[in-house]
Amino acid sequence: MRENSVRGIERAEHLAAGNADGLERSCNGQFRDGMRIAMPSRGVERIEARFHGNGFSPHRHDTYALGLTLHGVQTFRYRGSERFSNPGNVIVLHPDEVHDGAAGTDDGLIYRMIYLPPELIGAIDGHRRTLPFVGNPVVADAGLWRALADILDDLDHEPDELVLDDAMMRIAAGLSRQAGMPRKAISAAARTAVLCARNFLEEHNARMIRSEDLEAITGLDRYELARQFRRLLGTSPHRYLVMRRLERAKRLLSTGCGLADVAADAGFADQAHFTRHFRKAFGMTPGRWNVLRNGAL
Repeated sequence: MRENSVRGIERAEHLAAGNADGLERSCNGQFRDGMRIAMPSRGVERIEARFHGNGFSPHRHDTYALGLTLHGVQTFRYRGSERFSNPGNVIVLHPDEVHDGAAGTDDGLIYRMIYLPPELIGAIDGHRRTLPFVGNPVVADAGLWRALADILDDLDHEPDELVLDDAMMRIAAGLSRQAGMPRKAISAAARTAVLCARNFLEEHNARMIRSEDLEAITGLDRYELARQFRRLLGTSPHRYLVMRRLERAKRLLSTGCGLADVAADAGFADQAHFTRHFRKAFGMTPGRWNVLRNGAL
């Protein structure tokens, strides 16, 4: 395990050094706060974040958030406890779990993260079992580290499809390995209903969707659908719908659209409604997200 930890740190230094600023400058704390966001691929979002002090207020995603700490001490509150990650560790945050994020020292923090739709992990076994849950969000796992590094090493280019498929298989294996407990089976009927509801929410995310709509297309009552949806996709139908709207909103923000126009186009009641949901999902306001996204790294 000690050898794996050393290799992980060496890999972290390689990843950070691959950035234009380089690790040497980063270690002196001379980098600017900002985010580098890669082009999304098959619903997978990859970022590099650099900041000092508190970076994110409490928030939650509807994806797995898997990351590599590259420089500094990564600290965050998760499931009621304060957590710490050093270079060489892997961060594993389960969908819909509230967390924040901060740099643990004055040197600042650099990390890379992938936001992985749960359905990609579920697809590995044909959505036949519940999602793997990793109780400890900071793990030392050389295999999981290498799988993540393969798709986080180069943020300038979209990963090759074969590389991504192989990485997904290894990430799913790593999550199951770290989860430890056997995953419960999901019936074929429930699986079909949930995936049908997911597709409907994706296709109609900009309009009002009611529980009756989902009951009609799935054949499940709203409570059973909510139960099975969370088992298969890690979140509720409502949260899934809101996150699809927020994904659309982020794309619009990146093109320079104003907040009011973004809110209306993405299906939110108004700008305040949009801002409130954005902060709950990403731990910052849309305005700050834009500033960090445009910050020099």
